[in-house]
Amino acid sequence: MKLKNLVIAVAFLAVLSAVTFFVQRPAPPPSADARVGQPLAPAATLEKASKVRVADQGKTVLLAKSADGIWRVPGNYDLPADFAKLSRLVGDLTEAKLQRLVTSNPERIARLEFKDTQIAFLDSADKELWAVTLGRTAENGGRFVRFGTEAKAYLANLNSDLDVEAKNWADSQLLNLKPDDIAKVEVSFPDDGDRTVAATRAKKEDPFATTTAPDGQRLKAEAVTNLLGSVTNLRFTDTSDPADPSAVAAKVHARTVKLTSFDGKTFTLALGRKPEEKVMKTPAPADASKSGPAAMLNMLQGEKKDPAAGPDAAKPGDGPAKTLESTSETIPAGPVFVYLSSSDTGAPINALMQKRAFQTGEFIFTSLPQKPDDLFEPAPPAPAPTKPAEAK
Repeated sequence: MKLKNLVIAVAFLAVLSAVTFFVQRPAPPPSADARVGQPLAPAATLEKASKVRVADQGKTVLLAKSADGIWRVPGNYDLPADFAKLSRLVGDLTEAKLQRLVTSNPERIARLEFKDTQIAFLDSADKELWAVTLGRTAENGGRFVRFGTEAKAYLANLNSDLDVEAKNWADSQLLNLKPDDIAKVEVSFPDDGDRTVAATRAKKEDPFATTTAPDGQRLKAEAVTNLLGSVTNLRFTDTSDPADPSAVAAKVHARTVKLTSFDGKTFTLALGRKPEEKVMKTPAPADASKSGPAAMLNMLQGEKKDPAAGPDAAKPGDGPAKTLESTSETIPAGPVFVYLSSSDTGAPINALMQKRAFQTGEFIFTSLPQKPDDLFEPAPPAPAPTKPAEAK
């Protein structure tokens, strides 16, 4: 019994000792590196930047803030930058934390694949305010990072993809209006005697109306709604040199939509494309086997049709139409270009249109009403007059 009591006492003391150790154990020593646990990039520093440089796989893109406070893409015709995209990059950098110091060993650092993937924020004199080089992605997520040429590599919970294509950084928004902002819309129909249909309303709650509806017709509300939905939020998909033949031809064949807002500003959109066309094919080089005395003899005697020649062989009745079809080819219609102007002479869009020719989605052009009748529908019959009640 005494031995049993001794075993119980020893076990009790062991448990008590363990509890005491966990309760009174010393706090873990502070991290040896002050950066650990801190944001990857300090927001206050990034806010002072006038330029942002992103590099990866031998390519570099630069964003620069102009004197008017607008971020632009110098490598893409100085077009306005997509500020929302830039804000996402800044947010990714300032929200990411340095989770741990991975190594200070140069040999281990070399294995983390620090190459030319870099993000840098600079001042107006091109002095680096903050910069980081990114290594490979860690197996459990996050990215290895390195500051300057320091012999230290950290792990940050950063999962941002870097875009080094200058054209992808341009703000594609050309026009950003709300349909409720529009008091008047005018649509041109060049193929119908250059006719224009105008629809107006006094307040945004009112339906659009027109004074040019044909007899027995009224304005189709759905058609106007669809039109405004496609042109008030206009974006470009690509740009071209203004002298590009496709852009020049598009302007010649453009249709016009004019929008007037309730505050009196007018926006004129000319949308067009180079039409589809048929051209004669370039004749194929002469086949030597089909020339000479034998060919001349066949021509004089009249070459007879081989019954086994197949369905594609010439048949009686083949005429000029088939000959024309076989000697011409169709060149598809060109891309859709949009030319936009504002009645406000100081509007940035006016200056922007002088730099490049802007392509837009094909659907925006093809969804325009093709003829005036597309904007109208039969008016409901007028209600029959009510007969006066007979006196009793």
